[in-house]
Amino acid sequence: MMIISSVPRRLLIAVISVGAALAAHRSAHAEMSAWAENEGGRMRLVALAPDAAGKIRAALQIEPKPGWITYWKEPGGNGIPPQVTIAAGSGVTLDAIAYPVPKHFFNGAIEDIAYDAPVTLPLSLKAAGKGPVEIDAMAFIGICKEICIPFQANFQLKLGPAIQSHPQEEAILAAADASLPQPPSADFGVTAHAISPDRKTLSLTLALPAGRAAPDIIVTGPSGYAYTKQIGGKRDGVAFKTDIAIGKLPKGYDISGKRWGVLVIDGDKAMETTLAFE
Repeated sequence: MMIISSVPRRLLIAVISVGAALAAHRSAHAEMSAWAENEGGRMRLVALAPDAAGKIRAALQIEPKPGWITYWKEPGGNGIPPQVTIAAGSGVTLDAIAYPVPKHFFNGAIEDIAYDAPVTLPLSLKAAGKGPVEIDAMAFIGICKEICIPFQANFQLKLGPAIQSHPQEEAILAAADASLPQPPSADFGVTAHAISPDRKTLSLTLALPAGRAAPDIIVTGPSGYAYTKQIGGKRDGVAFKTDIAIGKLPKGYDISGKRWGVLVIDGDKAMETTLAFE
């Protein structure tokens, strides 16, 4: 079990690269911002003009330097999950952030769910109205090596006409979409799930493609909680059964009617879905 905390992990120092973090990265009538940089890496915003329905395909590109990591949506130990905020009144709203498949990192008792290589987080944005579109966004991430550095930057993009071709941006966004876990299917998904009466374990039965003997499973429960410890996993052909240790939930938490997430990584394949509790 991992409980995600807003308190920084070991040796976290509240250092932000002021030049990169506080300056707005503007580019008139562009679809990619300038890079914002700090000692652990860099990030920028990529976007395309809205379609006829006002939907904007965009992404936050993050490039940690060698030896550094940045975090998944539930980061493990005490990491910092990515945050993207769109300025109120800008005429643009953020509908969703998607997350490519992360890795597990272990350093003694510290467990991180993170990325140690360049990663692009797809963003689903929506523009109100039909006039010119300007994205005014703030991104906040954690980037860590021996220390963790909160990294904040502001980005402003004025989007050009949708009739223009932007092959570089389109390629970046297509690659980001291809890096996401797939939705469940008949041969890769959760076929049964149940939580124990004492709410200490979650039993899962999975259909898996050919892969490793035991997949990596990350269960995201209440916001800020992730569970990864497997108990007694057994594979039988394409079926896999295991219990996930829950251990602790927020005080007074009622699981009835809740939906949890589950990410299953089986070799070079990954699937993400939700678990509904009655």
